[in-house]
Amino acid sequence: MVTMEPRGDAEAVGQGRLEDLGPLIGGVARALSGMSTGTVQQAFETGLRRLLPLSAVRLREVPPSFGGRPAAPPAASKSMVFDVPTSDTGRQAVLEASLADGHVLDPMGIELLGAAASLGALVLEVERARPMRTSKASVETATLIGSSPAMQALRERVARVAPSGFTVLIEGESGTGKELVARHLHRMSRRRSGPFVAVNCAAIVETLLEAELFGIEERTATGVRGRRGKFEVADRGTLFLDEVSDLSAAAQAKLLRAIQELSVERVGGHGSRQVDVRIVAASNRSLADLVAQGAFRADLFYRLSGVEITVPPLRVRTADIPELVQHFLGQHDGGSGMTLSPAAVEAMRIYGWPGNVRELQRLLERLVALAQSLHIELDDLPPHVRGRFSELLETKAGEDESLRAWGTRYVRLMYERCGRNKRRTCDTLGISYHTLSAYLRCGDPAAGEGRQLPAWVARSCSAVAGHGSGG
Repeated sequence: MVTMEPRGDAEAVGQGRLEDLGPLIGGVARALSGMSTGTVQQAFETGLRRLLPLSAVRLREVPPSFGGRPAAPPAASKSMVFDVPTSDTGRQAVLEASLADGHVLDPMGIELLGAAASLGALVLEVERARPMRTSKASVETATLIGSSPAMQALRERVARVAPSGFTVLIEGESGTGKELVARHLHRMSRRRSGPFVAVNCAAIVETLLEAELFGIEERTATGVRGRRGKFEVADRGTLFLDEVSDLSAAAQAKLLRAIQELSVERVGGHGSRQVDVRIVAASNRSLADLVAQGAFRADLFYRLSGVEITVPPLRVRTADIPELVQHFLGQHDGGSGMTLSPAAVEAMRIYGWPGNVRELQRLLERLVALAQSLHIELDDLPPHVRGRFSELLETKAGEDESLRAWGTRYVRLMYERCGRNKRRTCDTLGISYHTLSAYLRCGDPAAGEGRQLPAWVARSCSAVAGHGSGG
């Protein structure tokens, strides 16, 4: 096994040999032969975490435009990405690894990860070739898609929280993928072999709440058959309480007691039953704000909020849109290889996505169903999605068609959408303060240059006026 030796404030890992890959290969072989639970990829990632002190490991395919990273990162790197060789030039894969706190890799440790990346190529080929044995829901929730900093931070937090067994509160806007995060957390936990039971709290009728969550005894009423509640069904697994903020005050009190004692009493029963479940709750509203408003029980909030995970909205991780598009198209295009034009992708990146990832998925289903070819163009997008991008590119009769004029229109539009905050505009556009000032002077008639802004820019400016302070 790989040894660890101190190096300053950290520990140097990797003074072993490539033969240390033996247990990793053995675990993959057992998964391949059906002698262990989970997929071959899960066995590979778990084995690699046991081989080296890694807080997170992910083997996955990425878009060809991903670019890859050097196969020999610095030893002090906290997160590393290794290229995984593929036989198909149209495909690209990577092995992502994050070191646990207080550890660094020496050259041998990096070499071990590089060798594991080569083994990962075989694992991906096996996974592609094996028949699908899992349900559609489990396939869709197997991984969290995206390489943006926001998604990398989310995956690292899930990887830290998953092994703990503590209650987790997941917050985020509707459509961001809170249940995906909950399933990913369950898959990485020690309860992965147990059931994952999801409950939509907003859909439970108040009068049936106890029966749904805690179960009901046989012959409690005429024609009623006894059954287990969700707490019992989730025994030795994870119970996911979605939209917990929609529970009534009475329902919150009943849930609090069950969570405190980890025991339930069926409707019509005369004794409690102990359950071994991990509670993961989710809400599209801030529970802390609801507690402050008196709309949610403070004691239940403190029971649920020991560890919190916030799922970022799609509009703050637009760099993930090409990956998400490729993922959803692969699910829905029937293997036809449908693609989007760069203009269509850019329009989708600029769009605000109030419905988040769920809205993006529904849009791609629509495009697949209605597309007249295998290449989706800008005009194939709905008007409300392509509108902002089309307006930006459109040149009215008599307008300046120079690249400088087009750039000025875009900069001024982003300036207004950032609440006329220059620092925020510079961060959004990735330009310097001097460059921003030059663009604003160019488009400002009061500065003696340029001309009046086009009407569509004026409309956009008035729509966002008052949403921020000046920079």
